[in-house]
Amino acid sequence: MPDDVASPPAIDLAAAFESSGVGAVLDQLDNELVGLRPVKRRIREIAALLLVDKIRSEAGLTAQPPTLHMSFTGNPGTGKTTVAARMADILHRLGYIRSNHLVSVTRDDLVGQYIGHTAPKTKEILKKAMGGVLFIDEAYYLYRPENERDYGQEAIEILLQVMESRRNDLVVIMAGYADRMDRFFTSNPGFRSRIAHHIDFPDYTAEELMAIAEMMLTQQNYRFSPAAQEAFARYITARMTQPHFSNARSVRNALDRARLRQAVRLFETQGHAITVDDLMTIEPDEILASRVFAAAQEQAQ
Repeated sequence: MPDDVASPPAIDLAAAFESSGVGAVLDQLDNELVGLRPVKRRIREIAALLLVDKIRSEAGLTAQPPTLHMSFTGNPGTGKTTVAARMADILHRLGYIRSNHLVSVTRDDLVGQYIGHTAPKTKEILKKAMGGVLFIDEAYYLYRPENERDYGQEAIEILLQVMESRRNDLVVIMAGYADRMDRFFTSNPGFRSRIAHHIDFPDYTAEELMAIAEMMLTQQNYRFSPAAQEAFARYITARMTQPHFSNARSVRNALDRARLRQAVRLFETQGHAITVDDLMTIEPDEILASRVFAAAQEQAQ
């Protein structure tokens, strides 16, 4: 290269990452969600890819924007909606969408009950989500081949068209159980071809669920007594073996019921003065009163 020809300026990826604000979003994700290391690693990888793609585009190296539609698979209560919200933040900060707003819907929000009802409903939701992220939970319920009069197929066709024609202004994240999502994509190959990133959300371990419970209580200014903490660990072990278990969602529901029982206990002792410590502390009886323990005993017999 001749001496009088200037070398292209070096690109400081670390500085670009810092200025994008994506690091703060990833830190927030770490703080919000216990565990989920494979998911967090995939989100970091996608963020790195999108940041590099953005820099390549600015350097004139990219001719076409990346495909951003995603699929989140896993059991209920594994953080899919929370991760979708943080993904909206990342996409917005990198300039791939105009806003970080997330519109979360199910089949009922998209599919009508009579002829001529589905298209307006679906288009209204798409209009509301445009410029941001549309999160479709249990997306496989859109497709019901056993019902010839079902209007889900009309919603699917509109979604497919918009996912392609407006992919620079809308990101669609579809979520649900892994096996059902696989069947859904097999039956609707148009979706699979438009989705670039598939992320699987593992179930939480018992230890992670206990950490989630304590984090939830702390956020609400509650805490377990030592005996209640031991009782709740037993609750988690039993609940994980029973039907309709939904990870962090089941933990949240159990804590709501424990807080209710604590309130009743405190109210019934209104003839005695109570302390701030009393108001904050969950005792073992609030946990052991759960029907989960009775059901666990029945299973063992």
